[in-house]
Order: sequence, then structure tokens, then C-alpha cells
Amino acid sequence: QVQLVESGGGLVQAGGSLRLSCVASGYTFGSVSLGWFRQPPGRGREFVAAICWRGVTTYYADSVKDRFTISRDNAKKTVYLQMNSLKPEDTAVYYCARRNKPGSWTKAPTGIYEYDYWGQGTQVTVSS
Repeated sequence: QVQLVESGGGLVQAGGSLRLSCVASGYTFGSVSLGWFRQPPGRGREFVAAICWRGVTTYYADSVKDRFTISRDNAKKTVYLQMNSLKPEDTAVYYCARRNKPGSWTKAPTGIYEYDYWGQGTQVTVSS
């Protein structure tokens, strides 16, 4: 069955960096786009970044643009989220997710409904 397992979260001071990883299994990893979402305390889940199946095209939420970088290694079946210049408002549970259709996109998949499998989440806490 499809599984996504995140790791790399933790506690970091404002201005610091973390790299999240998400290892996938149970399907043909290289054929499907992936995304990162986050859920801050007391709020709904929100889009962070997406990467196309080939890793060529990426898309970011405005709140993380120029600070976060999404990448993937299809040989390792892993997607990454490099987070730099972290702010307290980045505190959230971070989830990776698999897009619910293979191939390219014409519009970046930013909606929760566009993803069918989710990891269990990893906590990121940024102290001020």
C-alpha cells in the first residue's frame, strides 16, 4: 500500500534551518507530483510547496517563497523541504502528500483535495 513517512522536524530558533524528508513506498514514485502542506496550531492545513513528477517544476506559497526549497530524488523515492530563515509563524505540523493523478500539471496543485495520500506529519517549532 502507499505510504509516506516524514522526518526531520524539531525545535529551532528563528533564523535557523531545517530539512524535512519524506520517503514514499507502494507506488511508482517517479510518475507523480508531490506536495508539502502544514497545519499551524489552531488553524487549517495549508499549502506550502509542490514539485512535479520530474522535479523540473516547483511552486511555492507566497509565505515561504525565497526561504523554502522543495526537491526530490526519484532514485531514493524521497522528497525534501529545505527550510531556511525560519520564523515563529512557520511553527506547524508539516505533511507530505501525493498528488491524486500522475503526470504534469497545467496549474500547480495547491488544494488539499488534489492529493490522495498523506504522511503522518512532523512537528516543526520555531522559537523567537
